[in-house]
Order: sequence, then structure tokens, then C-alpha cells
Amino acid sequence: MAGAVFPWRSANRFELLIDGPQFFPRMLAAIAQAQDHIDLELYLVESGACADAIVQALEHAAEREVRVRCLFDGYGSLAFSVGLRRRLIDAGVELRFYNRISWRKGLNNLYRDHRKLLLVDQQLAVVGGTGVTDEFWQPGTNTCDWHEVMVEIQGPLVQDWQMLFDRQWRANISRKAWKPATHFGLSHLPRVPEQGAGMGRVAYADAHQHRDILQSLVRAINSAKQRIWLATPYFLPTWQVRRSLRRAASRGVDVRLLLTGPRTDHPSVRYAGHRYYPRLLKAGVQIFEYQPCFLHLKMVLIDDWVSIGSCNFDHWNLHFNLEANLEALDPALTQAVATSFVSDFKQSQPVSLYAWQSRPLWRRVKQRIWGWVDRLVVNIVGRR
Repeated sequence: MAGAVFPWRSANRFELLIDGPQFFPRMLAAIAQAQDHIDLELYLVESGACADAIVQALEHAAEREVRVRCLFDGYGSLAFSVGLRRRLIDAGVELRFYNRISWRKGLNNLYRDHRKLLLVDQQLAVVGGTGVTDEFWQPGTNTCDWHEVMVEIQGPLVQDWQMLFDRQWRANISRKAWKPATHFGLSHLPRVPEQGAGMGRVAYADAHQHRDILQSLVRAINSAKQRIWLATPYFLPTWQVRRSLRRAASRGVDVRLLLTGPRTDHPSVRYAGHRYYPRLLKAGVQIFEYQPCFLHLKMVLIDDWVSIGSCNFDHWNLHFNLEANLEALDPALTQAVATSFVSDFKQSQPVSLYAWQSRPLWRRVKQRIWGWVDRLVVNIVGRR
């Protein structure tokens, strides 16, 4: 791997926060209580009631002389209005954008910062898959259009999240943003602890140069003994992940995929991913499509091992994006994640092999076309 790897750290506290009406008020409260430092790294930031609430909280923090740094993706924040940007800057917030879109960059525009991270006073971290848009949360309501989770972290592990943010913040002023530093962490993937409470580590991806986040997932799948439950909104997994899932199911592991149903922001991606269903179903993998709303969470439960964060584990994410996930071994967090999965499975439509083979022609055509497009683009980009 091109970059150093973070170790496992003990004595941490984790809390799973499900959906925007739960985690956004907690994030706003943490910002309001900040004394010294706030760092916010996001991909998707769009003007609206949610963004206005976050901007207002950051303004107030900066006005009381808290240092506030925001690192937003240059593409994901295109709908973040000039007015909101000006409010942050005028309040004294340090605002930077990762890889601003420019026609001169060509395919380099595909490199994106997909991480989602809030750090407060180097004492608390909130990580997961949310963006700051009204789809995730509209202030004053208890409903949301997109289903998502975040994890609140306290303990020694927060310092590793801080180090990851600081490195990207410094690197963002030049193309070194895509060249991982090697002055921290380990040189290889650490062994997963046998057991324990409060164990956690930072797993990350720096575009195509560093992917310990993928290696860790594949290792966990290959060593699974009881269950592999994986949720992702965009199911375009690498060949290595697909093979590992099939092999796990064939040796009797309970393998379940929680995927987005008909309510999605990218129907073409959903259709492209459908081409992987037949072989997985024949191998014994169970597939569930979430029905109530758009499932946006990225969460994995393998035996007692948990991974939650920004990574969809698809070939696009791992080739072009900055990603970061919390990996944890903690009985309370494991139980909370398992309970969340069970609740979501109950609200999902199981996909059987018989039903899949009986799907209408128009759906087969869409799946074939978008699957072909995805393969074509991946092959072209891969050669480049």
C-alpha cells in the first residue's frame, strides 16, 4: 500500500446514530459546545434548510473565536450557494475545496473527496455517510428522504481521525492531495483483535494509491464464520469482493446484501449493479432491496466486526475517491448495528432467483444497457 495504516486503539466509546433527525441535532449541539476547534469534511453540500442550520452553527462558533475549518468537495458542493460560502468566510471560517471542477483537468475531475467527518476540540468525532442536504434532514421534522447512519466517537481514536483530516487539509493546496504521506501509522494491515470493548481503527482510501479499506473488508469476508451483512446504495463491487461473498455463502455463512430499492438518486447505477445478482443468488447470497426511501448508508457487519463510513466499496469509489470508514469491535456497537440491519431487512423486499429470472423484458433491457455502459467506462478508465 502506498500510504501508512492506522492501528487499532482501545478505550473508545461509540454510539450509532440512525437518520438525520437523530444525528444532525447531535452534531449541531457538539458544534455549539466547541471551545477551541471544529473541522468539517464533506462531499455533498447543497443550499437549503439543513445547510443553513449548519452554516449558522459554524458562524456562531467562529464568532466566539473557535477555529473552524471546512473542507468540501469541489463537485459535491456545486449547489452550495455563494451566499452561504460568503457567510462562512465573513465569520472567519477557513473554507477550502477539494479538486475544483475545470475543463483543463480532463479525467482528473473524477477524483473526489467523498469523506464525511466532523471533529470537535479533538475530543469527539462523528463519521459516516451523510451529506448536508435537505434529503438527509429538514430542521424541525422527524422524517427524512434518505436513510443514513453516523457514529459518534470519543476516545483515543479521535486523534487518528484528526490526523487524517489535518493531512488532507495541508495537502489540499497542491496535487499532493493525491499522494499519501507516510509519517504516521503502520506499514501493513494490522491483525484484528480477538475480542474487546471500545476497539476501533481508521480505514481509508486515497483514490487508487491506498486501499487498506478494501483489503480489510476482503480479509474480514474471507475469515467470516457466522454472518456477513453489507449495506450499500450503489452496488458495483469489485471482482474481489464479489468472489469473496460467493465463497463465504458457499461455506454456509449467512451472507445478506441490503441494497437500494426503486427509490434511488441514480437509477442507472442500480440497473448496472443488477447484473451481479444471478451469480450471487445462485451461490446462496440473500439480497434485500430497501423500500421505504432511498437507502444511502454504507455499513458492514461481519461476525462482530463493524465497518461504517463513506465507502460504498464499488470500483468507482476505490479508484477515484478519498474515503474513510470506522472499523470497530465493540459489543454495544455491534448489537446496535445488528438491530438496525434486522429492522431494515423487515422493511425490504427479498429478491429470489425465481423472481429475478421472471422479471419483465423492459427491465432486462435496461440492466443490459447500463451494465454494458459501466463495463465500457471502467475499461477505458482502467487502461488510462
